[in-house]
Amino acid sequence: MRNSIKILALALTLPAAAAVASSSAISPDAEAKIRSMLTGQGYDVTEVEAEDGMFEAEATKDGKDYEFHLNDQFEVVKIDEDTEDDD
Repeated sequence: MRNSIKILALALTLPAAAAVASSSAISPDAEAKIRSMLTGQGYDVTEVEAEDGMFEAEATKDGKDYEFHLNDQFEVVKIDEDTEDDD
């Protein structure tokens, strides 16, 4: 029974880990989950990718650009705001 639980836990974590491990390749399910989460918060998501072992999403809200860094559990660990003036 204990081994079955370990195998099940491993099987459930492998797809997310594989998506994060590859450079810029992301599963459609992972991308949809990230887009849904951010759009639900009022962001317009322009790009989602896997980079440096994390998910990264670029989005805009209220005329400002943001870059979200998410771990393999889809938790936001860092948000960078693009404050660069284009004038």
